[in-house]
Amino acid sequence: MLVTPPNFVPLHAPQAGASEHIFVFRGGALLVREDDLNLPDATACAVLGIALADARPVGLLGEHYCRAVWTDPAAPPPGHGYVFKPLRSLFGAIDMQVASVAGRAFQIAEWARTHRFCGACGGAMEALPGERCMRCTQCGHSAYPRISPAMMVLVKKGDSILLARNVLAPGGRFSALAGFLEAGESIEDAVHREVFEEVGLRVRDLRYFGSQSWPFPHSLMIAFTAEYDSGEITVDTSEIAEAHWFGPSDELPPFATGVSISGELIRSNLPGRAAAGR
Repeated sequence: MLVTPPNFVPLHAPQAGASEHIFVFRGGALLVREDDLNLPDATACAVLGIALADARPVGLLGEHYCRAVWTDPAAPPPGHGYVFKPLRSLFGAIDMQVASVAGRAFQIAEWARTHRFCGACGGAMEALPGERCMRCTQCGHSAYPRISPAMMVLVKKGDSILLARNVLAPGGRFSALAGFLEAGESIEDAVHREVFEEVGLRVRDLRYFGSQSWPFPHSLMIAFTAEYDSGEITVDTSEIAEAHWFGPSDELPPFATGVSISGELIRSNLPGRAAAGR
């Protein structure tokens, strides 16, 4: 599962060092060398015309200083053996520790890109030293990186689990139910609301499973299990294509990979099966 590496230390200020990882983003795509998927160094960035003056510090991954920068979404392909690849497509293809920090770097780069100007008065924003904050030079409005909490829940009914396929799910994959919190809700409130809205069921006995930062674009996934209480499956067709109970004797549909907490949640709660990945 994609998690913060144990040897990673966040930084809010630049740190000079001979070894570094430079994460260059164009929209949701990361710049890598085409033949081996390595990140560009400062020399390569200069050749490619990528200015690092506004790069934001991310942290230390072991002895590597990590920083993030973004280019215009309309920027042409860089050439010189480098390409932009969607960040999600690189999970499993590059080192998992680097991939994890890349997810953090993307959120920081996107925050910096979208907060060059104040959302309150339109004035220029500047980065404050010592903290992850952009402050307006005119009205003093402060902006921190956005984090969007979302609940995820695997509903259990005896020896069966409920899996659903979202209308936008890539490759027809099934998953646990999930949804973003609304203003004024607790996480538990959101679990009950989303389960009823998406599949028409009532649940009880919520149990916390775990959490995961998910950089698409800036989510914090908070996962639970819950017991079925009442109701019949009635899907909200605007969000859910289908939802079914799967028991020990049923063949499982394709579900999330080991990178996401969704896959970990499902694999950890497969009744009567070995916890094997899909």
